[in-house]
Amino acid sequence: MLVSLLLWVVLGAIAGWIASMIVRTNQSLMLDIITGIVGAVIGGWVMNMLGAAGATGFNFYSLFVAIVGAVILLVIVKAIRRTA
Repeated sequence: MLVSLLLWVVLGAIAGWIASMIVRTNQSLMLDIITGIVGAVIGGWVMNMLGAAGATGFNFYSLFVAIVGAVILLVIVKAIRRTA
């Protein structure tokens, strides 16, 4: 349980950091972790809608899913901040 939680934090940090580099946002490590974990949920939902599997564990495919979701999340947040 603790190991899988730690792995999700690591995956979230990596995915959030890569997504923040793609979208060109400057955020803290904590926000990268949160962005990556929420991105994994969003990416899993999007992949399921497209007929593919969501995040399946600690592997490159799950990292890809988390990055896709994190980019979607950051683009939406960036658009909302511009209009506000």
